[in-house]
Amino acid sequence: MSALHMSDVRKVYRMGDGSEVVALDHATLSVDHDEIVALVGPSGSGKTTLCSIAGGILSVTEGRVVVGGEDITEHSSPALTRFRQSKVGFVFQSVNLVPFLNARENLLVVDELGPRRRSAARQRADQLLEELGLTDRAKNLPSELSGGQRQRVAIGRALMNDPDLVLFDEPTSSLDTALGEQVMELIRSEMKQRDIAAVVVTHDDRITRFCDRTVEIVDGHLAA
Repeated sequence: MSALHMSDVRKVYRMGDGSEVVALDHATLSVDHDEIVALVGPSGSGKTTLCSIAGGILSVTEGRVVVGGEDITEHSSPALTRFRQSKVGFVFQSVNLVPFLNARENLLVVDELGPRRRSAARQRADQLLEELGLTDRAKNLPSELSGGQRQRVAIGRALMNDPDLVLFDEPTSSLDTALGEQVMELIRSEMKQRDIAAVVVTHDDRITRFCDRTVEIVDGHLAA
């Protein structure tokens, strides 16, 4: 069973004047467990829409979406919230760490509404920080961390809920080449080690070599 399966998915926005904008057009994509797929395409091609649908942020107009064996196509808003808490992790382009929380607390905030007991959550956060080489930065605020360290905290946060799928939005866009490659090596290592599927949205052809497969999207259409 695939970690992510999107079948014939369309996303249509209806405008106030009655016209329609098709953001995703009959897209079909499967991503296996521990597979890393690079999603490439120009701005406005539908990359963010596809990831938002896979992550349960947007609903589909047509089609079917299954993540970790859970069909989320017709989920209600509360059901999608529970799904996001348990099945998917996000690493955003701007990292989006909470500025007034330290590195450890930025991981723990993910579990505030989750099922894990507080002591177990702390243990999980400390384990991830150690694996990501951030034990000595656990009490540092984001402003006290380097760009690479902030990105590692964001990766740790995405892994807190043991997801089936992690969605990365331009994870190296704010990093220089050497640091970007380090982050991609870390992403690949973590995903493979944990048997987690990943979709990496990128404009940077240099990092596609860290992925198992590249999928191009143009005007809402996918082409392997």
